[in-house]
Amino acid sequence: MAGSLQDQLVKAGLASEQQLRSTKSKKRKQKRSGTPPPDAAQREQAAQAAAEKRKRDQELNRQRDEEAKRKAEQIALWQLVRDNRIARSAGDTAYNFTDGKALKRLYVSAAQHRDLAAGSLAIVRHDDFYELVPAAVAERLASVEPDLVLVQNRPELEEAEDEYADYKVPDDLIW
Repeated sequence: MAGSLQDQLVKAGLASEQQLRSTKSKKRKQKRSGTPPPDAAQREQAAQAAAEKRKRDQELNRQRDEEAKRKAEQIALWQLVRDNRIARSAGDTAYNFTDGKALKRLYVSAAQHRDLAAGSLAIVRHDDFYELVPAAVAERLASVEPDLVLVQNRPELEEAEDEYADYKVPDDLIW
């Protein structure tokens, strides 16, 4: 029974010459590098590191999905404004409104001015421009992104009744 166990396994046909060479190569590399084979503590650390990496990757994937969803919603809003905008006819009536702290002016026709005041049209910001859209579209935009809707007049359903309408104010009242 001369020979190593590895030689005996090869002779019995349980291992191949290639497996024998690769095992010897691994042993030589470990001796040169001076690192012992991984023990239970190292395997546990490796498993914990892999679990943390999976957790980080899942969080990054979730953030990417949220960003993609936000971009898709933004594109949908842009398309909604673009598809439903009302062309401003070359009007001479100025409609003044505020965009943040800046006072802006939009020239519209008399009919569009009346519709803006009545609440059937609204002014929204589309990129760096201002567009007229129907009130229903403005409400949909406001539900998702309220900062885009700059002017949306809502007509009062019922004027509040004056409780003191029956009382006459004296003319000689001095304050």
